[in-house]
Amino acid sequence: MSASAAPKTVTTYLRPIDRDGLMQFAEKGRCNPGSRGTNKVHTVVVGQYRTLSYVGDHAPVVVDEPLHLFGENTAPAPGEIVLSALGGCLAVGITAVATWKQVRLSRLELHLEGDIGNPAAWGAGGAEKKPEDMGFQEIRVAVTIEGDATREALDEIVRHANHFSPVANTMRNPVPFKIGLAD
Repeated sequence: MSASAAPKTVTTYLRPIDRDGLMQFAEKGRCNPGSRGTNKVHTVVVGQYRTLSYVGDHAPVVVDEPLHLFGENTAPAPGEIVLSALGGCLAVGITAVATWKQVRLSRLELHLEGDIGNPAAWGAGGAEKKPEDMGFQEIRVAVTIEGDATREALDEIVRHANHFSPVANTMRNPVPFKIGLAD
């Protein structure tokens, strides 16, 4: 095959976000580092363990438990939803950091696994456990990322996004938690 007939490599990039808007948002954060937003969710139990969580004007997020945990297995389990929230947040962060560094991404996939057990049976007479011994005991995230940067630069983007991920940091750090009956 001659050099002129060599196949061309075509790279398509993921749909970008608005870099100018991102820079303005970052400037607002630098000027007011104590600012916060509030996320709100309204969760309604349908029956058994199936719930519908309403977020804004979106279709409800459906949660269930698998058959072996007495659910109907009609939707992801709560722990799977937590991992999907983590994956979504990390993907947002990776996309934002890549945009900030002017790296165009052609592929971004996150594979998440979390080791979780429920020997306490949700507190319904199972094993006596302390809060720190329940929930995810280890989470692993494998990121497949491609773009117009070196592997080292892509790795730094992933590490930087992980460091600043609101959901990852919520999972890593103790958070004040209040629960009680509604008025």
